[in-house]
Parts: sequence; C-alpha cells; structure tokens
Amino acid sequence: MKNKPPYAIESVDNALRLLQTLRDSGQVRVSDAAAELGIARSTAHRLLSMLVYRDFAVRTDDHAYLPGPALSAPPLAGEPAQRLRQLATPHMEALRDRVSETVNLTVRLGTQTRFLHTVECDQLLRVGDRTGTILPAWHTSGGKALLADLPDTRLTEVLRAASGRPAGKPAPGRLTEAARRALVPELRLIRERGYAENIEESESGVCAVGMCLRDAAGDAVAALSVSAPSVRYGPERARVFIRELRTALDAISL
Repeated sequence: MKNKPPYAIESVDNALRLLQTLRDSGQVRVSDAAAELGIARSTAHRLLSMLVYRDFAVRTDDHAYLPGPALSAPPLAGEPAQRLRQLATPHMEALRDRVSETVNLTVRLGTQTRFLHTVECDQLLRVGDRTGTILPAWHTSGGKALLADLPDTRLTEVLRAASGRPAGKPAPGRLTEAARRALVPELRLIRERGYAENIEESESGVCAVGMCLRDAAGDAVAALSVSAPSVRYGPERARVFIRELRTALDAISL
C-alpha cells in the first residue's frame, strides 16, 4: 500500500495527475483539468502550458490538449545520455563563448530529434533552452546531419517510416511524399559538405547549423548545433559557426 509522502508538493502532484489524464483519456481541456484537480482554471492553464513547453502535451487549434511526443519517446540507446552531456558540456560552453550564441546537443531516435542539453548565450535576443524538446529530425540542423550520415538503405527505411499515410493529410510529425522527395537531395548535399542548416524550419525567426559528433570508431552518436535568431544569421556568420563547431567537435573525446 502506498502512502502519500508527508511533504507532498501539490503543484508537482497536480502536474503528474494531468499527465495521467492525458495518457488515459488522450485529451483534456482546461475546464476539465480544473474540475478534475479541484483548482482554478488559471492554475490548470499554467500547468498545461508547462507540459506543452516540455513536450508532454500539445495544444490543438480548438484549445484541447493532447499527449505530446515526450510521453511516448523511447529511451536512448547507445551512448548514455548523462555521459554525453558530461563530456560535451565544457566544450559546448567554450563554443558558446566563442560565437555568443546558444549551443545544443541532440540525438536522433528514429525519425525524431531529442535535445539532450542546451547551453544558452547571454544575449538579450537569443534562442532559449530546448532541453527535452522532441522534434521531427528533418526540422532540425542536428537531426538532418544525423539523417544524412545514415547509409542509403537505412536512410530509405527511416524516411519511409516517416512518410504520411497514403490518403488524406499526414499525421502530425510525419513527412508528406512531396517533402520526402525534396529532403533526399538536401540530405545528399549535407553528407557531402559535412553540416546541415535549419532556416526557420522548426521555429519562425530561428536558424541553426549542426554537425555530427562521432565516437572513436567514427560513428555519429549525436550532433552539436549553434542556434541564432534569424536577424543575426547569414552566410558569413554560418561560416564562423561551422568553423567553431568543427573545433568543438574535434575537442570532444568519446
């Protein structure tokens, strides 16, 4: 029999109960959450907003909340996430200081990119913390770099798995057939030049450049990316980011 902890944190408990509701019901509205938890609508809205921020929920156009990608994300395989963060963080911080922009460490899980760690810059206008965020791999620079590194046969399998349903609109986070056809030549170019760009594909006003982080055997296990507001991004800045990314990646020993 489980007893409630003597020093229970009510806000945490409410958030966890909301996660259970999303998992079991598949959808929740602010009014339903408030009634279920016995809290004010404004409090329920704040809790749900935080779940959206951390990808445990997504908000629909009709103001309902659905389970987010973080609820179904599989565990990481291969290099332990904690070790990756520990080894990469000092070099991410040094890279951040050299380019004065935000730096991210990401991994690919099938068709998704998961942000393992973010080192924010201190500029007033900056790209914020993405830790824990899960996005389609083809919408992020690190994800595209990791996709491009796959052998052709494996890449074909992954992109087919990401393709939309034969009829109607694709499910959220899926590739349309037209998008898949456009992505293949882009990934070939990324493979040739060794880096990928994200020009406002995941978020309006945000650009990034990413490259693969490799282990001692030369296999890509993660990616590093530099993210910047689009007003500070251009060909000249991108060249600086690419040069400094290579320096950081060469310094990380896995």
